[in-house]
This record gives sequence, structure tokens and C-alpha cells, in this order.
Amino acid sequence: MTITEINVKNFKSLYDVSFQPGKVNVFIGANGSGKSTILEAIGILSAAMTDRVNNNVLQRKGIRLSTSSLYKSKFKTMKREGLTVDMGIQWVDEEKYDYTVHLTTPTDDDAWKYHSESVNQEGNLLWGRSNRSFALLNHNIGYFMVTETLNGHRCRKMGQYIEKYGIYQPDTPTLRGIVADTTQVSPIGLNGGRMADALKEILKSTDGDMKLGTLYVEDILDMIDWASGFDITAPKKANLNPGVPSTRQVIEFKDRFLKANATFTGYDASEGALYVLFMLCLAMHPESPSMFAIDSFDHALNPRLAKRLTEIFSQLMLESHRTVFMTTHNPLVLDGLDLCNDDIRLFAVSRNKDGYAVLNRIQVSKELLESGQPLSRLWINGRLGGVPELI
Repeated sequence: MTITEINVKNFKSLYDVSFQPGKVNVFIGANGSGKSTILEAIGILSAAMTDRVNNNVLQRKGIRLSTSSLYKSKFKTMKREGLTVDMGIQWVDEEKYDYTVHLTTPTDDDAWKYHSESVNQEGNLLWGRSNRSFALLNHNIGYFMVTETLNGHRCRKMGQYIEKYGIYQPDTPTLRGIVADTTQVSPIGLNGGRMADALKEILKSTDGDMKLGTLYVEDILDMIDWASGFDITAPKKANLNPGVPSTRQVIEFKDRFLKANATFTGYDASEGALYVLFMLCLAMHPESPSMFAIDSFDHALNPRLAKRLTEIFSQLMLESHRTVFMTTHNPLVLDGLDLCNDDIRLFAVSRNKDGYAVLNRIQVSKELLESGQPLSRLWINGRLGGVPELI
């Protein structure tokens, strides 16, 4: 099953945007260009296709709650405001399918209303409904996954693929275990909650070697150069001050420069190590969503670590047949992307003269390959787009 296109109209700065995603999708661009809005639009599409759209569902997916009027595009150049927020997704699973939904934003409560939704197979209507339908339907609920008409149809596989979509945005206090995650989802919270438990579930001994998922711990420690090992344990006085709030399980590190008994938890470890473990856990845990997003993938990572983690993370995503959408401001992340692999795609996001967000896919041309410069340098020099003109 391959997603071939995603369409968004009349949602915030995404007045009319279409793009063809791969398995690993990275969005670059200036602050305020619309990168995070793209992640949120995909989240609303996921909610609409598999459940319903309201504040509870949006918060569970990591989407910022706005006032009803701010969800829709309101550019000065628009002759009239659009009546609905329109979204669609196209995919191939032996045959071509496309799902489209038109939503009206909340009025008297927090529920978005379904103006219409439909799914086509090879260009022919497979199922559809609208607010003009004679059937007594609840217009606060999506019917794609529940209508009897589609029972047993393979098009439902797309709904199953994207239903657990969430926007992950880990933060240091949550990763350290000293604050609760505001969005607890399985296997790991959107802000990093329950990370120690999730790591423990995939940390195994294989033929005398420790592995985290499919990776040897020894290889992971190459990215955390000060650490000689880590384990998941209960907090105790020897590794955590009793005055520090803690979860039931904590990550316990060993520093190769310290004595063997001088262990400490994630509370005292560098935040970069915690972000590395978070990303690897998310990529390898069997209960992680099939499709998800990460806002600010490079957060807390030094440039070289960002490059190496991007390489490993991308490979893990391809091996697990998952789809990820990521934003970044770190040029070195680009150097970790194999853009010769069509499953890995880079998009520059910018605003045009009217303020509309515009997406352009950056492909590796012969000219770029022969320039002798890494992608990070090309981005900084403005060769790829997605950078503000500040000078």
C-alpha cells in the first residue's frame, strides 16, 4: 500500500496544497512558513477518516486547538471565505483509491461537521454521503470505517494504517520523567512519557548481546559517546535523589569515564541521549503508529548527531514500512537523507506573495550532485529554498 498524494484546501495557511509523500518526508522552511500546519492537517485528515473531529480527538493527536474561525484560511486576497475545510488522500493498494472529506468548523460546540465524504476506486464512486443524504446520519461522525457498505473492503486498510497518527514533540522534562505527559498514547506519549517502559519492552539479550529492537546497544552507544551502557530499572537512592519526582521505571546510564557503581538516571543525563533513545524507540517499537509525525526532529541534537540519527532513523522507518512526516531547522539533518532513494523525500515550505503556503519537493538533480556541496550547505546558501531572506 502506497500513499500517492495528500490534498488540503482552506486550512489555515494551506489555502490549496497538494504533495506526493514518500515513506520518510522532511519539511524545511522558515519559521511560520506552515511546516507544523502540514502535520496538523494530516492529523485532521486522519481523525476525519477514522473517527470524528473534535477537541478531544485533536488533542489526542497533538494538534493545537484554535478558535473555530482560525481553522479556515482568511487571506486578504480571498474574494470570499471558503465554506468548508477540504482534505483528501490518494493511495494504491493493487488498485487506485482516493478518499475526500469536506468539513465545516465548529459553531455551537467543538464538533466539526461532515459536509460530505466519499471514496473512489479507480475513479469510480465506491461509497459516499453528504449532508443532503436522505439517510439519518450523524454529521459529527465519519462513516468511512463504520458504514456497512465497505465491510470487508480492502480500502479500509488505509483507515487502519493512519488511525493512530499523532504529532510527536518530545520535551526534556517529560523525557526525564519529572512531569507527566499531557498526551498518553501507546507505546510512548507524544511528549515522551512512558519512555522507560517502552524501551524495556524492546530491550532484549540476544546470544549474550543486548539489543534494542533490531539494533545492537553497542551501535546505539556510538551515538552517545560518553555512555558505556544503559538499562531500565526502578528508581533508588543510589541513582536518583528522593526529592525528584519519578516514574515507576527509569533509564539508568553508565558513564565510561566514571566508576562502575556511579550510575545515574535520565534526570542527570544529557538531553541529547534521551532524544536519541526516544526516536529509536518510536521507530522500532511494534506498537508505534504505522504513520506519525515529529515536529522539530533535530531538537536537542548537535549537528553531527542529528545527521547520524537521521540516517539510522530513516532506514528503520523503511524497514518497518511506516510513514513519517518530520520538520527540521538543522541543515545537518539533510545530510543524513538519501535523496536518491525515492521513498525518502524532502520538501521546502514557503509563503508566496499572498501568504499562501507553498510546497516544493527538492529532488537531487545532476547539477546538485556535481556541485560538490552537501545538502546542508546548499540549503544555507539558498539553493534549495525554504530559508528566509534576512539580509
